[in-house]
Amino acid sequence: MTPPPRHRLFRRSVSASLSLALTAVGTAAAVVMAGAPAAQAAAVPAPSPVGISGRGASVPFKEQEAEYAATNGTLIGPDRLYGSLPSEASGRQAVTLDASGEYVEFTLTAPANAMTFRYSLPDDAAGTGRDASLDLRVDGSSLKSVPVTSKYGWYYGGYPFNNNPGDTDPHHFYDETRTMFGSTLAAGTKIRLQVTSTAASPSFTIDLADFEQVGAPVGKPSGALDVVSDFGADPTGAADSTAKIQAAVDAGRTQGKEVYIPQGTFKVQDHIVVDKVTLRGAGPWYSVLTGRHPTDRSKAVGVYGKYSAQGGSSNVTLKDFAIIGDIRERVDNDQVNAIGGAMSNSVVDNVWMQHTKCGAWMDGPMDNFTIRNSRILDQTADGVNFHYGVTNSTVTNTFVRNTGDDGLAMWAENVPNVKNKFTFNTVILPILANNIVTYGGKDITISDNVMSDTITNGGGLHIANRYPGVNSGQGTAVSGTHTAARNTLIRTGNNDFNWRFGVGAIWFSGLNEPISGATVNITDSEILDSSYAAIHLIEGASNGLHFDNIKIDGAGTYALQIQAPGTASFNKVVATHVAQSNPIHNCVGSGFQITQGTGNSGWYANPPACTGVWPDPVWTNGGVPGSGGPTDPTDPTDPTDPPEETGNLARGRTVTETSHADVYGAANAVDGNAGTYWESRNNAFPQSVTVDLGAAKAVKRLVLKLPPATAWAARTQTIGVTGSTDNAAYSSLKAPAGYTFDPSSGNTATVTLTGTPVRYLRLTFTANTGWPAGQLSELEAYTS
Repeated sequence: MTPPPRHRLFRRSVSASLSLALTAVGTAAAVVMAGAPAAQAAAVPAPSPVGISGRGASVPFKEQEAEYAATNGTLIGPDRLYGSLPSEASGRQAVTLDASGEYVEFTLTAPANAMTFRYSLPDDAAGTGRDASLDLRVDGSSLKSVPVTSKYGWYYGGYPFNNNPGDTDPHHFYDETRTMFGSTLAAGTKIRLQVTSTAASPSFTIDLADFEQVGAPVGKPSGALDVVSDFGADPTGAADSTAKIQAAVDAGRTQGKEVYIPQGTFKVQDHIVVDKVTLRGAGPWYSVLTGRHPTDRSKAVGVYGKYSAQGGSSNVTLKDFAIIGDIRERVDNDQVNAIGGAMSNSVVDNVWMQHTKCGAWMDGPMDNFTIRNSRILDQTADGVNFHYGVTNSTVTNTFVRNTGDDGLAMWAENVPNVKNKFTFNTVILPILANNIVTYGGKDITISDNVMSDTITNGGGLHIANRYPGVNSGQGTAVSGTHTAARNTLIRTGNNDFNWRFGVGAIWFSGLNEPISGATVNITDSEILDSSYAAIHLIEGASNGLHFDNIKIDGAGTYALQIQAPGTASFNKVVATHVAQSNPIHNCVGSGFQITQGTGNSGWYANPPACTGVWPDPVWTNGGVPGSGGPTDPTDPTDPTDPPEETGNLARGRTVTETSHADVYGAANAVDGNAGTYWESRNNAFPQSVTVDLGAAKAVKRLVLKLPPATAWAARTQTIGVTGSTDNAAYSSLKAPAGYTFDPSSGNTATVTLTGTPVRYLRLTFTANTGWPAGQLSELEAYTS
């Protein structure tokens, strides 16, 4: 089938009129909201976007974060700085396992027979990814080995990115995998992910796990055509089943019968084109379409309607199966999405979409299309995009996580998008751009959703006249009434690496032309722990904005960041825990007109700030760690003194040395990888490494590591510890002593300190029984 004209997914432009461009570099959150279980990994509690009553998708799983589970691994984060491993983790924290025997152990809170877990492995030197495995243990006994990979992660450079590790800005670190237990395990069962070897991967970072009770396979409907028994498709995945499934679908259309995909994994190397047919599986855990053309990489598994230029498709139902692709790069012109084309009067219901470019990129004109009850995971681009004249269409009760671009998007390029709705969805961790966005459109509804953890170059909710083909001349600009009601935004907005300042949690842009003549209602919503501003206007002008009954709790910079003219009314808008003493930044003066109603507090100042300098964000989460069980994340507590800092304070910090041999520089000692190491010159004791913690810290414990490989014989090193607040005068924190490193016990040594605050931490080596030099693969510093 001939594809439609290809439209490049144009990415974030830089406005030449922007004059404030100071980089905003954040630090780890110091004060956070109650809403997490007891932190067995010493994590900072952070509210979860899953399971908020009345908001977001109703999901079939119970989610647990690794940072709150039992573990002997290393907590990383919290950190929101783009390019750091914890910045892409849910809640901006995770646990790294970097030695055999290290684990994360979850305790089931409800019966479950399956789990999905989110993780990260390092890339390989070629940028093609590495394959490894983790041991899945149940109540202490090994159940199975679960394959894990980094081949679907790790992108580099500028948009649209590449797979070259020699380029800059690595990102998109995490992936997900799923597995079934073989039986139902009771609540209270302990599920452990454990490292058995670091030969294939030096580390394994675990973010979270979702546990669910998967129902029995759905049987073949009466009278349905079977792609296996009737058409010879191969459920083992050994043979290409593309033509046979296409034949079944065509027969289903002509005979007026449903088409059934039984249990199995089916290799599909090109689009299955559907029209006036129901394609149904045994369930997304049982019926899986997967594959990619072996030579033409622009062809891959996907279920597509006919393109609109070919008349489009209609009356299609896709239900109860999974499309799990093999897309490892981003090429915007390739039609390698799970679902695409044009489908009017059609429904996608309970479909699992993973490892494709987009979950669903729908090219109109088309009308009355619905995606519901589905999961969209680990995409290289958008989760969903309603593009080019999609009308009266909906995404509802759908869970979206780890997209490479906008989570849910509408783009009215050249042809109006009208009366579309995104409702009751949970959209988490878009690696680029926004959780939910409409570029243009008329009478759009974005309501009852949960959005969390924006990474970069976007916010939680975006309404804009941006992108090609969005303008009033073609009727595609923002118009009519846009309704955004009863949404919850958590840790949204972030630093834009093009603009080099913060993007707000809810933001508006009139880049192509001002938003005018439309009514934009933002009502009954919570904006929690925003990474930068809570509300943001930029480019052109944005008029007709109305904020009613809005709770702003925690903003990393301002409540309002005004960089463009506009008009807005505020009624019952209450802001607390805004980082800046003046809650408004406005350098356009009277160009932004505020109409105040009643019940406002905490966000208004006259005059506003106009500093010419963007402040560093302060991420406080609007509250403090709670004692006891989880609380509603929309109900933060009052702030008190910040909790003690957690995590390895030395990781990634600036480090110096007295000398090093060959390629074994001191940076290896703070890179989080126990497989790399610092080694001083031979026969030149004393030798030292000094790490700058960035500020004075009350360090109470050091963990010193050598590579865990058994090729390293046991040795004792004599090490003394000194500290300084100014890198000039050093005092003793621990007298020189012998520390034994033995591969049989992990090749680690622990040094206890009194907690004297120091910024500069120095280890001085004066002897080594295993080699005539100082050696150290990891220096980890903790406050507890």
